[in-house]
Amino acid sequence: MTRLLATGALILPLAAGNKLRAAATATPPAPRPSTPPRAPRDFKTSIMWNSVGMQGTVLEKCRAIKAAGYEAIEPMSHMNRQEVLDAANAAGLAISAVCCSTHSRKRLSDPNPAIRQEGIDGMLVALDDAKAYGVDAVLFVPGSVDAKVSYDECWERSTDGVKKLLPAAEKLKVKICFENVWNNFLLSPLEACRYVDQFDSPFARFYFDTGNVLTYGGWPEQWIRILGDRIARVHIKDFSRQIADKQGRSEGSKVPLGEGDVDWPKVMAALRAHYPAPWLTTEQGSSKTPDDLKNLFTRFAKILKQPEA
Repeated sequence: MTRLLATGALILPLAAGNKLRAAATATPPAPRPSTPPRAPRDFKTSIMWNSVGMQGTVLEKCRAIKAAGYEAIEPMSHMNRQEVLDAANAAGLAISAVCCSTHSRKRLSDPNPAIRQEGIDGMLVALDDAKAYGVDAVLFVPGSVDAKVSYDECWERSTDGVKKLLPAAEKLKVKICFENVWNNFLLSPLEACRYVDQFDSPFARFYFDTGNVLTYGGWPEQWIRILGDRIARVHIKDFSRQIADKQGRSEGSKVPLGEGDVDWPKVMAALRAHYPAPWLTTEQGSSKTPDDLKNLFTRFAKILKQPEA
């Protein structure tokens, strides 16, 4: 019996590895049709709530965001829904999406099944929040790879968790949108396509961050073209490789928007050609004052007006 159990234990990771190798060598995903080209002002502007570091109530922050020029906010999940709705309405702001607030602590890839279940439970709240706000997308990081969680384990555990979430997403008509972050997972656009496509659901989509891909040699305009209409939302963020090389990766993301290594004319051209949704959301810096918010929006507006590459 011991010998059989040991043999069986070896088969599981081998099978998982075979699946990943098959995915890596498969024919690249078919390109998606381009959307009609957009005019420079077609996109709507939003800001991620955690990018707003100023002190004050939800209403005070919303009024400052509106005064800076933004059209919408992207709140975190698990906030007071009525407070968010009342503040956004009073300030004249829309809500563009929701960011799951539990996914960084409760990964679906965690070795502990209880933690994975907490991750599922947290995301269910985020999906309900999105429905209550009248939006159709939730930013979600499904897992991370590290010394304790191998790549294939992250893929299989997170896939299993997302499959458990999809019935709720489909019922609520809210998309689960996987973001590319610094989690050592989904490191190429082809792999990101396969991760999304395996669910065969319009409610499994991608939340693309323009700055995050620069940390491992990616070019955001290529990701946008390859992912195409799999992208349901976009974070507008810059990154400086030079600063990261000298001061550390986290410092590279602190570069002022528009002064990093993202090729904005190419990115905007790709978004106008391939990204079907209207929302673009800034996530840069901490905006601790109303002037910070206005400065960030000015930089954002300049990017939106970029001529075609």
